[in-house]
Amino acid sequence: MPLLSRRRELFEVTAVCDLSRTLADAVGDRLGVARRFLSLADMLAEGGFDAVLLLSSGSHGEPVRQALAAGYAVLCEKPLALTEAEVAALPEGRLMVGYMKQYDPAVRRAEEILAGLGGAAAIRSVEVTVLHPSGESQLAFANLAQARDVDAAPLRAAEAAIVDRALGEGAAPALRSVYAVALGSICHDLSLLRRFTGSPAAVDHVETWGGSPGSIEVSGPLPVSGRYSVRWHYLEDYPAYRETVAVHHDRGTLELVFPAPYLMNAPTVLTVVSGAESRTEYRDVTEAFESQLLAFHAFVADGVEPLTGRAGALADIVTAQRIAARFAVQHDLDLGGEARDRR
Repeated sequence: MPLLSRRRELFEVTAVCDLSRTLADAVGDRLGVARRFLSLADMLAEGGFDAVLLLSSGSHGEPVRQALAAGYAVLCEKPLALTEAEVAALPEGRLMVGYMKQYDPAVRRAEEILAGLGGAAAIRSVEVTVLHPSGESQLAFANLAQARDVDAAPLRAAEAAIVDRALGEGAAPALRSVYAVALGSICHDLSLLRRFTGSPAAVDHVETWGGSPGSIEVSGPLPVSGRYSVRWHYLEDYPAYRETVAVHHDRGTLELVFPAPYLMNAPTVLTVVSGAESRTEYRDVTEAFESQLLAFHAFVADGVEPLTGRAGALADIVTAQRIAARFAVQHDLDLGGEARDRR
């Protein structure tokens, strides 16, 4: 909302929608929007706008389908969906999926440097570490309005039914947890791998420990050269979110350190390590979320293709299902649904 407000030369918010009247009113009041809806179908039918931002959590398959079918351009938060079937059901249309880290200026600079070194063929390994505190602790400073006027049980049941189609109705809680983390958080790292190297060629190791969600380790080969490893740790009381992505190549290292994504003007730091112990730091306070919004405007107004559309989002869903399938095989767990074919 702060970014939409400060880019009023590009965006005019004309309607808001939420299942919660409390949240619809809170957002409407803050943005000065009179038209407030509790039903997406009602908002789409009334219209009066060019594009839709879908910023809810979980699967966005059905709301994206409705918005595209109504003829609107769509920017939706990741993940696009939880199943390949949901993506297949989407009509043609203008769709951008929000992986804001792809638009981070430090990431774009790392891409440029890597291209000059020979691109994906020069990579020896990509090593990711994520230290993830609770969402409540990360957002405590924002004093957000709480949706206490919506019964969440039917929403959870509907989402569980979608996961059933991904993993099978008998999927164990541990398997569901791995899949949820893969598509809810690790997908950001999958999106970076897509930019640096292409989607992982395979998943050959998945392990968890320390409870649920606890810690998750995923590794395998990259599509051109080298290997990747992701270690994701849920740490309830860790002081602050921290994510490190190290790209080791033939002549050095590109290291990205991401701060908590909800803090304004907290730059990602790119450290370039090259020959003779040379180290260079690059940082830019341009907001990744703001750059993403500008890219959406360019997509809708000028036809500039986004960094992630339908195909990239589907690639991440497939990789997440491979992660779940590998975990199921290693731990002799029942596996059904779409992921059964990913083993």
